[in-house]
Amino acid sequence: MKLVAAIIKPFKLDDVREALSEIGVTGITVTEVKGFGRQKGHTELYRGAEYVVDFLPKIKVEVAIDDGQVDAVIEAVSGAAKTGKIGDGKIFVYELAQAVRIRTGESGPEAL
Repeated sequence: MKLVAAIIKPFKLDDVREALSEIGVTGITVTEVKGFGRQKGHTELYRGAEYVVDFLPKIKVEVAIDDGQVDAVIEAVSGAAKTGKIGDGKIFVYELAQAVRIRTGESGPEAL
């Protein structure tokens, strides 16, 4: 089992959700996060005062999947989230040691 975590731009969330649904992913977790990479933030003007925004709003999408779905999920997320501009995000794949469905007690791939 794998846990795929993708950091994407907020306005791309619906596109990513639809792309994952099309390939049969049944559940995702979405978190609003802030961060920066090569984008490094930007400056804004508020009531005449200039200030630096270091951390930019992003969305973290997490999907727990079976090993065989990894390539399809990566392709779906990267295709749906890509704008071709800096700050499109990153995808991380983690090994998932155990998953347990609380309601039924199922564990392993059956719990996904």
